[in-house]
Parts: sequence; structure tokens; C-alpha cells
Amino acid sequence: MIKIHHLNNSRSQRILWLAEELGVAYEIIRYQRQSPVPLAPPELKQVHPLGKSPVMEDGATRIAESGAIVEYLIDVYGKGRFKPAHGTADYWKYVEWMHYAEGSAMLPLMLALYAGTLGDGAAPLRPRIDSEIANHFGYMENALKGRSYFVGDELTGADIQLLFVLEAAGDVLESYPLLRAYRSRMQGRPAYGRAIAKGGPYDLVQNRARS
Repeated sequence: MIKIHHLNNSRSQRILWLAEELGVAYEIIRYQRQSPVPLAPPELKQVHPLGKSPVMEDGATRIAESGAIVEYLIDVYGKGRFKPAHGTADYWKYVEWMHYAEGSAMLPLMLALYAGTLGDGAAPLRPRIDSEIANHFGYMENALKGRSYFVGDELTGADIQLLFVLEAAGDVLESYPLLRAYRSRMQGRPAYGRAIAKGGPYDLVQNRARS
């Protein structure tokens, strides 16, 4: 059976969501963030040298990095779903969005998070961080014009990857109605609800669209 090493309030929630969409059996191995600083617990170092979540085990296969896990689960269990046909225009757009989610989109949000801990010391960085956030979220907003999903006409791994970005964005989405509506639609999927119920409290779920 697939094992998912799941840290609360982390990217591993997207792996639970995908497993529910796929309808595969899986076991959740739970880890809790530390307090007051919400770092991952040291026990995760025994699972992967970086001490990060998610990590997935499927027999002898062990994979870290949520994007790599999404690719594996879709390739092995998707039966042709959740990914455009290889070599098509949609396929390469899918690959682009898969890498974009963590390669570009999360960076300004992480910078804003770290800057928030510095108080006035981060003031010189604020204009640059804010402009990058606006640049990226404007880009994603425009990509959803006339569309229900980021690629094609059905849910793909790109949506699984990108929703976490939009949940992490919180109130940033107030200025982006298409992204707010999209976030609400994805969070309303039955498989998403089942993943939340199984994964336990998920503070990012409070970031529902107010449309």
C-alpha cells in the first residue's frame, strides 16, 4: 500500500487530495509541526535527509518533492487521467505549470513570509516583493480567463500543484476574482473534502474564496 508521510499544514495535503482523486488506497503517517516556531519535527529526518514532507513510499519506491510525487502517482495509477497526452501542446503547457508552481510562484510568497518576521528591517525589500507577487498572480489570473482549469478541460496534476500556491496566498487573492473562484471550485471537489477529513486540521483551508 502507498504510504504518505504527511505533515500538517504543508504541501503533503495536495498529495492526499491527488490520492483521493485517483481512488487509490493509501496509509497516512502523520507528523505535527513544532511550536511556537512551526518547523517540521526531527522525526522526518529519519524518512528523508532534508526532513521535509511530503515523502511517498510505494513498495521499494520512495520519492520526496510534491511535484515528483504527483508525477509518479499520475503515471503509475492515473490510467491516462490527470495529464495531457505526451507531445501535445497541452502536455508541454502542463509541464510548464507543474514546474512553475514551486519554481517561480511560491518564491515571492516565501519572501513575504520571511520579510514579515523582520518587521521594519524588511522595508527596503517590500516594494520588490509586492511587485513580484502582483506580477505572478496577474499572470495566473490571465491564464484562467475563459477556463475552468489551468490546462485542458479537466483536472490535471498542474491544478493539484497550483492550488497550494493559491491557498498560501490568502488575502492576496482579493484582487484576483478568477483565482478566488478557481480556489473555491477546487476546494469544493468531493475528493478534496475527503482528503481534508483524512489529513486532519488544515489551516490553509480557511482561505476560501468570498465570491
